[in-house]
Amino acid sequence: MKHIESLLQSLFVMSSMVEARDTYTGGHLWRVAQFSRLLAEEAGLSNREVARISAGGFLHDLGKISIPDAILGKPGPLSDDEYEVIKTHPEVGARLLGGHPLAGLVEQAVLSHHETPLGNGYPHGLSHQQIPLDARIVGICDAFDAMTSTRPYRQGMPIAKALSIIDSELGKQFDRQYGELFLTLGRQGVLDHIVGHSEPGIPVQKCPICGPTIVVTRKHHNGDFLFCRHCGGEAVLDRSGDDIRIRPTGLMGRPAELEPGIDLDLIAELVKECAFHLDGEIG
Repeated sequence: MKHIESLLQSLFVMSSMVEARDTYTGGHLWRVAQFSRLLAEEAGLSNREVARISAGGFLHDLGKISIPDAILGKPGPLSDDEYEVIKTHPEVGARLLGGHPLAGLVEQAVLSHHETPLGNGYPHGLSHQQIPLDARIVGICDAFDAMTSTRPYRQGMPIAKALSIIDSELGKQFDRQYGELFLTLGRQGVLDHIVGHSEPGIPVQKCPICGPTIVVTRKHHNGDFLFCRHCGGEAVLDRSGDDIRIRPTGLMGRPAELEPGIDLDLIAELVKECAFHLDGEIG
């Protein structure tokens, strides 16, 4: 199992570094992986399928490594030309996986999570049952997290509104079978502890100066200094039990303090959970 853990670790770290480029999407990969796991379990899939789909959820945006920062972090809606650039990320992600021993496990989610039942998605315009199972599940979870998360040009919407949009798009933008199961989970409150969090028990924190995400991990303690990679501002963590807040100090971070970081402990947990069920998938 150590072999598959090492292989998963390499992919998860790469994907986390891609996410770290975007100052507004802290926790997106973790949330999509968790939503995908819950939906796959609700669908009655095997432990191995659940683990594979959860891994695909964490890796689905791997291809965004090729998207220029000016587009990735644009503080407003994208132009048509910029959107065409964004649409290249599934195929770039699939190419990045090329030759990796685990490519066959996760490439469906990476390549096809933006395909839609009506055939107007990308990159290949697949429709209905042509869309792989993993991509149908991850696509729903990715869109739900995008709707409920804050972006530079809008606040995240309430869970109920996002679920209503998914409901109205069943069979069009979202797979009907898995979309209905996702709606059940959402209306039962099963997703609430994930929405707006960057890892278990840690609500997403925003820079009090300019708005983007400042990542807090379980390793951070009361009084620790945190830094916004967008404006460079320093903030101090006020943490008492489950109550987590950050407040600006008025100082600026040094270049080394503004470097993107990843939560290796969180990745290690996800890797162990997936590897246990995927052991034996490769030689």
